[in-house]
Amino acid sequence: MKKPVRPDNVRPAPAATPMTESTDPVTRFETSMQELEAIVQKLERGELKLEESLAIFERGMALTQECRSALDTAELKVKTLIDGQFKDE
Repeated sequence: MKKPVRPDNVRPAPAATPMTESTDPVTRFETSMQELEAIVQKLERGELKLEESLAIFERGMALTQECRSALDTAELKVKTLIDGQFKDE
């Protein structure tokens, strides 16, 4: 069976992409969103081979999961801050 071909400018999708890099969460989120936007543009152009499309689609799904996790964490932090503020009143 032939191995999928990945374009040089697309990172392979890791099995589970934890957001544990040394940068802050906001920077990681923004970087992930930029990469996701680039992936969407490439897929929308429809110029990639099927194998390339599948590879970057997989990466896009991993990025989507990372972004959703970051947003969930931020939402929880906001709720915690708001709940803490109104408990004192």
